[in-house]
Parts: sequence; C-alpha cells; structure tokens
Amino acid sequence: MSGPSARADLTARAERADLADPLAGIRDRFDLDDGVVYLDGNSLGALPRSVPARVAEVVGVQWGRMRIRSWTECGWWEAPERIGDRIAPLVGAPPGHVVVGDSTSVNVFRAVVSALRMTPGRNEVLVDATSFPTDGYLAASAARLAGATLRAVQPDRVPDEVGDDTAAVLLNHVDYRTGRLWDMGALTASAHSAGARVVWDLSHSAGTLPVQLDRHRVDFAVGCTYKYLNGGPGAPAYFFVRPDLLSGLDQPLPGWCSHDDPFGMEPGYRPAAGITKARTGTPEIISLLALDAALDAWDGVDIEQVRAKSLALTDFFLDCVHRLVPAGVVTNRTPTDQWRGSQVSLSCADAATVMKSLIARGVVGDHRPPDVLRFGFAPLYTRFADALRAAETLAGVLAE
Repeated sequence: MSGPSARADLTARAERADLADPLAGIRDRFDLDDGVVYLDGNSLGALPRSVPARVAEVVGVQWGRMRIRSWTECGWWEAPERIGDRIAPLVGAPPGHVVVGDSTSVNVFRAVVSALRMTPGRNEVLVDATSFPTDGYLAASAARLAGATLRAVQPDRVPDEVGDDTAAVLLNHVDYRTGRLWDMGALTASAHSAGARVVWDLSHSAGTLPVQLDRHRVDFAVGCTYKYLNGGPGAPAYFFVRPDLLSGLDQPLPGWCSHDDPFGMEPGYRPAAGITKARTGTPEIISLLALDAALDAWDGVDIEQVRAKSLALTDFFLDCVHRLVPAGVVTNRTPTDQWRGSQVSLSCADAATVMKSLIARGVVGDHRPPDVLRFGFAPLYTRFADALRAAETLAGVLAE
C-alpha cells in the first residue's frame, strides 16, 4: 500500500537502478523533455538527436543541390539493402537477408503470399487470433487470392491446430494489447513439423529483446521501424527471408526496383539476385535516410543488456503500481514472468479518461478500448525514475 515509507523505498531503488544502468548514457542520444515521462515508444519512438541534421543534409544538399546524382553518388539506390543490414543484427538475421521498404502491412501481404507460393497443394492459413487487426485483414486477402481458407487461432494453440493442409502461419511476436511474448522457437518448430511456413510480425519486439530469427530458422519476418527502432512517423518497414529460401522467393509485388536489370525497362520480369528481389518500387528516400540516422542510436548497444533492462523496468513499474495503487482499482494484463515484451497493460474503469489525465500531468502512455492503459518502456531512454513517476501519477489520478 501507499505511504511515505513505501515511496521512500521505491525512490531509493529507482536511484540505485539508474546509477547502475549500463545503458544510462544512451539516453543522451535522444531529444527528450525531462518534464515528460514518455511511455509510448511502443507506438512511436523518441527522436534520436542524430536525425534532424541528417534529414536537413538529405533535403538541402542531396536533393536540393545534387538532385538525380544522389542515386549513385550518395548511395540512394542501395539504401534499402544497406539499411537492412543495419537492422539485421537487431533481429538476429545474417547480412543480406533483410531489406527495408514499404509498410509493415505491405510486407505482411508479401510474406503470406510468398509462403503460400512455397507450399503448393496446401490451402489453409492460420492467423494469430490476438493479432494486430491489419495483419488479419491482409492474411484474409492473401488467402482469398490464393483460394485458401483462413482460420484464427490462439498462438499457444498452433501446435494443436497446424496440420497437413496448413500452408502458412502468421504470428505476432508480442501481443500489442497485453504485451504477451510468444515462444518463437517452439511455435516455429511446431509449424515446421507440419510442413508449414511461418511469418512473424516483430513490430512490438524488435529493439527490446534478442529476436534470433536465424537461430529459430524463421521463414519470413516483417516489422515496423517507428516504434522501438525510433525511425520516425511513417518510417519504412523491413522484410526478412530465411537464407535457404531466398533463391526460391516468388514475391507477389514485383516491380522495377527488384528487376535484375532495373534500367533495362524490359517488358518481361526477371527477379534480381538476393534480397533485392523483395523490393518493389522507388525507395522512400527521405524517411529511409532518417531511419538510417536513427539507427546510429544503436551503435555499440548490447541487445542482451537491453532485454535485461526491459524486464527490470517493467518489473519495477509493476511493483510500484502494486505498492502505490489501492488493491482492486487496476488489473494487470501483462505476464509477470519473462514472457512479456517491453510494455505493461493495465485495465481499469474509464481508462480513456484516466489516460487523458495522465498525459495532462506529463505521463504519456496510450489507451486501447475498452479498458486498457498501455505503457511502453523503451530501454534505450526510459529510466527507473520515469517508471516510479508514472506509477505515482497513476495512483494520484485514480485516487481522484
């Protein structure tokens, strides 16, 4: 329960944890207002300080003065593959198997159709019943185009539901509502044992924990870059293909940028070699190079330390809520063990109004209907003192 001794103890714990944090110095790489506790990095990451000058240079010099020459002289043409190689270690992928471009939605469609084409004779797609809705919409469209059926299943039921007719399984690594982390290795292995391909959406996990795509032999993975990777609003997404599947990739959105001779303007399509064949149209140069600059914030960062801090932060926040908020006022919806991502979801009455009040007091999370408060903890810049202030402010709002 709340009280002076509880608050003093929590304050001392936060101070010790922040002093011992090996990632504490990384916070200085971000443009943050110390008067605001920003816990919505699971929707839009904070601005890295390296981005504004880089975008100004891209716009003012590369576009403004060099113009068309920048495609070759400034590396615009190769940027999707080059930046993909910067993301690869953050998701446990080898170089040459991640490309950046388009949106997560486009890449989900690309991956599901590609998986269907790799499994001829099979006519079922399983989709995560807890998935972000767009993933389900796209999986349904892909299934219709292929003449396949779609079934929604709980992720932990995949081992029991996947069968001989299953072509593809689409899963979210972290449940966007609850923060539940699913076992990528076990679920991928169960799908493979039935001969199905797996597509993982990493939007709520990449940048908070070791993903290990290569280790788990994941077939396809997609993800956005504007959340924990801090690429900026509308930043392009990424697409991964398992190395031994790349040569057989028949992606459904061929375009001139994935042609073997893009400037030959041939009427017939011949796919380029390597991950370039997963491209479609002209790259989103300004947002792509803003993302490139944002990834500088990850230089020298140990993803294992990121995961350790993520678990410690969310543990500490849950403990603060438990000790400061009267029992029964909020309900925790997030796992209390290692099976969580980097967010905490709480349910309470009138959650929309509660979140508005929190934001007005400088604690920024978000609300998901009907009754969920979401708090995303970005380990690169969130402090233990921020977690404590958020819990204290929540307790104050609920007391009113």
